[in-house]
Amino acid sequence: MNVVHSFDDSAAYERFIGRWGRAAGAIFLDWVAPPARAVWLDVGCGTGLFTELIVETRSPAAVFGIDQAETQIAYAGGKAIGQQASFRVGDAQALPYRTATFDVVASALVLNFIPDRPQALAEMRRVARPGGLVGGYVWDFTAELSPSGPLRLALRQTAEVPALPGTEDSSLGKLGSLFERAGFAEIATRSIEVAVSFPDFDAFWIAQTPSYSPTTRMIAAMTESDRRGLIEAVRERLPTRPDGGIEYCARANAVKARAPG
Repeated sequence: MNVVHSFDDSAAYERFIGRWGRAAGAIFLDWVAPPARAVWLDVGCGTGLFTELIVETRSPAAVFGIDQAETQIAYAGGKAIGQQASFRVGDAQALPYRTATFDVVASALVLNFIPDRPQALAEMRRVARPGGLVGGYVWDFTAELSPSGPLRLALRQTAEVPALPGTEDSSLGKLGSLFERAGFAEIATRSIEVAVSFPDFDAFWIAQTPSYSPTTRMIAAMTESDRRGLIEAVRERLPTRPDGGIEYCARANAVKARAPG
């Protein structure tokens, strides 16, 4: 069973995925090694977390971000990055840009959420300049190695956990196949492992249960006894430092390629 995610609570989204996304995004950008002074498109930019990394580390000539969530675009535009990047509401499956516009087209933690992924990749290829870089990364949902992995694995002990959208295309092999079928050249893939720490379990739990998540709604519907049992099951899965802090790893799978010349 798949579920539809809504990311209307932008602050909660950044609290949940912010540090994870930035850590994975920094490694991804180093691996892609894009040129300076490039014109970028951030597909599925959300609240602008990855857009910020592009501006901070890659000296772009211009950056454009697009996302179908109006609330997230409004949030991104209201941040400091809104003065350095151009954000707009739009569909990754029908990008509102001219053909051969961008030097780099990237998608961070979004490809799995796009219903028609082949169509989105065809659009990303279309708007990239010949020889331009196109790539992205998603959490390894197939192996339950996303930031929510410990919680989802604990939930599975007592409940049916909804499948995350696009799980079937989140492995390295499936990502590479998607790009191959879309007609890209020089395709390469890699895994990205990142570790994030929390000062204590409460901080971890707050970050793991954002209001927009279907999993959070499942937990809210539990009895108090079942909820306590779930919390203890999650605790047992997490490595805890002597000071009470928590640190664990998540894994993203990444792909990069060139638009055909």
